[in-house]
Amino acid sequence: APLLYDNLTAWENLDFFAHMYDLLAPEVRMEALLRSVDLWPRRHDLVRTYSRGMTQRLAIARAILHDPPVLLLDEPDTGLDQPSSQMLHNLIRQLGAANRAVLFSTHNLEQALHWSDWICILANGEIVHRQPATELSVEDLRELYGQW
Repeated sequence: APLLYDNLTAWENLDFFAHMYDLLAPEVRMEALLRSVDLWPRRHDLVRTYSRGMTQRLAIARAILHDPPVLLLDEPDTGLDQPSSQMLHNLIRQLGAANRAVLFSTHNLEQALHWSDWICILANGEIVHRQPATELSVEDLRELYGQW
């Protein structure tokens, strides 16, 4: 998994990154994040024993540990089951409500419309289309996406 150490536990991973970010007394935040991604009961297990979905959930917790103003996620629901994907969607909405910018890439057009306020289509490293998600149907988005 990106930016996780397999030979550390979930708790040790978050503690390591909390120190890298110079967070003071991060234990309360670490516990809250591990609970929010449903890994609290497995916090002392080595990451290498985790399933793909568990590892992905821990990577998400690590990404938001320091409460970044902008969060960039690449295909964030890869490996997640339906309940975990819903948890991620709720988390993205909470971050948006807290005035955090969340940018994520996905090839799942329905998810893009459901999870987003704005839709941007990239082609060759450039934004070729930008529109509020509420102005698009899945069919509209498929047509636009197919043009590039």
